Amino acid sequence: MYIVRSANISDLEKLKEFEQGVIEAERPFIERIKDGKIHYYDIVDLISNPDSELIIVEDKNIPIACGYAKIKNSSTFFNHEKHGYLGFMYVDPQYRGQGIAKLIVNHLIDWCKKRDIDEIQLDVYADNLNAIKSYEKVGFKANKVEMRLAVG
Repeated sequence: MYIVRSANISDLEKLKEFEQGVIEAERPFIERIKDGKIHYYDIVDLISNPDSELIIVEDKNIPIACGYAKIKNSSTFFNHEKHGYLGFMYVDPQYRGQGIAKLIVNHLIDWCKKRDIDEIQLDVYADNLNAIKSYEKVGFKANKVEMRLAVG
């Protein structure tokens, strides 16, 4: 049985490992990513900010997965003032395919609902078909496509 709990500062080193796992998984989808160790997230802020919830999934007291939800201001042209944004979805490779990503997403959606958030967004690379399939299983649908052109 997996335990889902809020992350705390004592989880920082493990969360830094998970962050590098996310980055390594996404490198094949990013043409112009820097080599070496980089960072995506302000993990301390995600732990301490009251508008975010960074969670850890444990198996027998060992962290095996994480993810966060953050309440963000929506663009003024939407009919919702704020939305939830999901990110930092990581599951240890030996635990993949066991529904843990769905457990994380559902937990974070519930966290957003408790804060009267009725719109949830996330970003996923267009070629990351496994992640897309995982999010579609929970009910997410493609919304827009970000395009890029390297000119130099």
